[in-house]
Amino acid sequence: MKLRLGISPCPNDTFIFHGLLHPEAQPEMTPPPYTFDTTYADVEELNRMALASEPDVCKVSAHAAAFMLDEYVVLRCGGALGYGCGPLLLAQQNVSIEDIWAGPIAIPGCMTTAALLLELCGRSKGLGPSTEANRPVMLYSEIMGAVERGEVPAGVIIHEGRFTFQEHGLTRVQDLGAWWEEAKGLPIPLGVIVMRRILGREAHVAMEQALRKSLAAGLAHPERASEFIAGYAQELDPRVIGQHVQTFVNNFSMALGSEGEACVRTFLNGARDVQDRAPVTAIFPE
Repeated sequence: MKLRLGISPCPNDTFIFHGLLHPEAQPEMTPPPYTFDTTYADVEELNRMALASEPDVCKVSAHAAAFMLDEYVVLRCGGALGYGCGPLLLAQQNVSIEDIWAGPIAIPGCMTTAALLLELCGRSKGLGPSTEANRPVMLYSEIMGAVERGEVPAGVIIHEGRFTFQEHGLTRVQDLGAWWEEAKGLPIPLGVIVMRRILGREAHVAMEQALRKSLAAGLAHPERASEFIAGYAQELDPRVIGQHVQTFVNNFSMALGSEGEACVRTFLNGARDVQDRAPVTAIFPE
């Protein structure tokens, strides 16, 4: 059975999915039950695709996942969750979030987890709601350069940027993930893997099992995936790629567990609350 798959080119996604997409490179791994027609895209494009119900399996922002649960379930593995791995609000100078709230603050997409965290953090400090005018959307890979060049006074960065922003002379205004962790006492759910509900529980479980085997194979033999990962990575420095994988691939990637499920549920319903939408309960395969 061939499935339409959407993932980002980021090292954590390519690391986790390497065994599924290139099973010949992991001979010890049981062949996956599916083949894939794969699209590699920026996270906001993946969000758009899934909101339009295009892929069968897709990596999406936890923010966007809150608004596609009629069509998709959130798998209990393969995502990016954790402590100390959230988006960073950066500026050229040492300023406070209150100083720059009026914007513009560049974000990597309106439906990204980064955008929602910025909004929730601002609201917690009594700051007004954001508007499209003061939150310009840019490709995540372009935000740091735009702040460095002074094209925007501030921006929210994700992925590899958290490891390299100081090399660009930028200052961290707010660690949005750390704010969430302190406010909620939970890890931050950055991105999750969703799968079409209509495919059914048996398919959902089979996909979870295949993802875990792919991840386990990658952890056992990380060198086998290095060329594949580097072929898609934004930052080519092996040190940065290694930091990225170590930060965003963790125990929650293998299995959410009760803590992971709680953080996903809390975050998704927080996203719906911002838009005055009813909370959701049917999130994971049942």
